Amino acid sequence: MRHQSSPAPSVFGLPVPRRSLLLGAAALAAAPALAACGDDEGGGTTGGDGTGEVTFGSNEVGSTFAKQRQAAVADFQAKNSGITVKLNEIDHNTFQENINNYLQGSPDDVFSWFAGYRMRFFARRGLVGDISDVWPLDGVAESFKTASTGDDGKQYFVPQSYYPWALFYRKSVWAERGYTPPTTLDELSTLADKMKSDGLVPIAFADKDGWPAMGTFDILNMRINGYQFHIDLMAGKGSWESAEVKKVFDTWAQLLPLHQPDALGRTWQEAAQSLQQKKAGMYLLGTFLIDQFPQGEREDVDLFTFPAIDPAIGSDAIDAPIDGFCMSAKPKNGAGAKKLLAYLAAPSAAAEASKLGEPFISSNTKADTSSYTTIQKKSAELVGSAKNIAQFLDRDTRPDFASTVIIPAFQEFIRKPGDAASILKSIESQKKTIFID
Repeated sequence: MRHQSSPAPSVFGLPVPRRSLLLGAAALAAAPALAACGDDEGGGTTGGDGTGEVTFGSNEVGSTFAKQRQAAVADFQAKNSGITVKLNEIDHNTFQENINNYLQGSPDDVFSWFAGYRMRFFARRGLVGDISDVWPLDGVAESFKTASTGDDGKQYFVPQSYYPWALFYRKSVWAERGYTPPTTLDELSTLADKMKSDGLVPIAFADKDGWPAMGTFDILNMRINGYQFHIDLMAGKGSWESAEVKKVFDTWAQLLPLHQPDALGRTWQEAAQSLQQKKAGMYLLGTFLIDQFPQGEREDVDLFTFPAIDPAIGSDAIDAPIDGFCMSAKPKNGAGAKKLLAYLAAPSAAAEASKLGEPFISSNTKADTSSYTTIQKKSAELVGSAKNIAQFLDRDTRPDFASTVIIPAFQEFIRKPGDAASILKSIESQKKTIFID
């Protein structure tokens, strides 16, 4: 598991100020290959029943994720005689950074993408295909369908996997100290104070890379103002100078002293290591933090959702980025593409993926979880009980806004929380120049 959605402004054909020149050059060099992914019809014929070739653009190369998709393709072909899947693999960053050109060129019939705002953006522009007739998907909850739905009420995405953000801790440390998961903000603050007196950093924290602090903002905003307010704000509809947003930053400022200091000089890996080394009591992050724990220590890691702040809103909304697949707007083999999409969201595809080691949490509640680790099982329970699922800030808003506005603003707030008013004023001003379409 890992965070796969660090801001990529060029997703919308916009400048990429945060990317290195080397990465940019590599992406440009690879762009022709990506744009051509769907050009080759393979010389095969396509039948009205979906037989023939289906092209599949995957944003993974050489990883466990890539092996999972290769295994799923092999299983799909074995179960669907007459359909051949041509898997076109491109590395993750290159795929994301050239997605705009890719979709306007000759895209594959099916391709990897994300739920939420980024999917809706392309649906509004007619660059992804309507797959409403693939739904409902047996075993896929309504909250996942909502995340797969465009502004017009139609579905343009099928989910396959996800990873939740939560507060992680070491069971052995908490058992030794007698800590229990808090259910309110007051209880969280009391627990953090106790951790301080016990010589622990209450909450591990890092924001050198810019995106981790987005998770803190997301959860505070959803706990204070609710899921829909958060989603509307991410879509450019609300004001960052509103009383609601100011309350989020006031609360965040009160919590900052409970966080690990000097966060802007620390990577998420280093913060996770402080939890692993029993120097920190808890850490708000995605389940990919488990990568920083030796295999023998992973069963000592547990999680709980961020506690409620407003009892009227509760704690049933979380960040759980959903990965899955879309169909191109004009697939060469639409019927075959829809069969592949339905399969990729089904328990059988999850079963193939789960055989390959790296934690994979299926979006399908009917998937076999017998091989899941404790963290996978707890993650599935957490997301299964969530009423609303956000996709993480940099997937729920325009990536140019996330990268060029939010990252520097949040980092400035971490440096100078007393300057929140001027920081929010700046965010709102820049937002108005970006959300113009």
